[in-house]
Amino acid sequence: MEKRARFKSACLPYALVAPQIIITLLFFVWPAVQALYQSMQLQDSFGGYSEFVWFDNFRTLFSDSTYLASFQTTAIFSVLVAGCGLLLSLLLAAFADRVIKGAALYKTFLIWPYAVSPVVVGVLWMFLLSPTLGIVAHWLHAIGIDWDHVLNGRHAMILIVIAAIWKQVSYNFLFFLAGLQSIPKSLIEAAAIDGAGPVKRFTSIVFPLLSPTTFFLLVVNIVYAFFDTFAIVEATTQGGPGKDTEILVFKVFNDGFKGGDLGGAAAQSVVLMTIVIVLTVVQFKYVEKKVQYA
Repeated sequence: MEKRARFKSACLPYALVAPQIIITLLFFVWPAVQALYQSMQLQDSFGGYSEFVWFDNFRTLFSDSTYLASFQTTAIFSVLVAGCGLLLSLLLAAFADRVIKGAALYKTFLIWPYAVSPVVVGVLWMFLLSPTLGIVAHWLHAIGIDWDHVLNGRHAMILIVIAAIWKQVSYNFLFFLAGLQSIPKSLIEAAAIDGAGPVKRFTSIVFPLLSPTTFFLLVVNIVYAFFDTFAIVEATTQGGPGKDTEILVFKVFNDGFKGGDLGGAAAQSVVLMTIVIVLTVVQFKYVEKKVQYA
């Protein structure tokens, strides 16, 4: 017999969801509306003068070669962070799932990086890969790689990708590990008895059952790469050398707060928000069809 929750008061359901609705309106809907309104204005650096210019800020953006280049930089950065981060996390989770002795200690060490703030993560990896003081840079130099992220744009991109992956790998690891531990061992054992090897068992049983977790983490990691990596870029490369690591979210800050172009920065934030929403919708519409929930 199906059980249904019944509320004695008609107002109680609305009261229960009211806090979440209020938070969404205050911290998402209202700022989004404000950004959209401000993106159609031409303002001075202090916000004292403003003129309604409709879509001129957007026309200026898409005629700016440096802004268009930041799209390519952001795309490369996001693909590397999301793709490599998920692969590394899945590998670590698979190893952790097989550990018997010292499993709790092993898992604890893998979770710790998530507690570190993005700024600290950026500074940590900047020092590790410092061309003059960094121990990792010294190891690279010993094998013939002259590391210098200050002057080499490719090295700078690698630096922020490594830092961003290291910061997010713990979050991904937790979900992958929980997903692996929820898979019935009897299915894997039955496949092993039937002669399936480790790779066959993983591709035909484990990974399909992990597809809901993988899909969720894919969405989360793309949003993370677009929005939550600003502090890492600010603490390490500050968009340099040149504009080689100036991702979209950093360009919003750089043009708005350092360059004083408030209207242009608001237009950039609207474009960035639109891109993330479109990517999320596309993932739910097309990628989710390949997810197996049962």
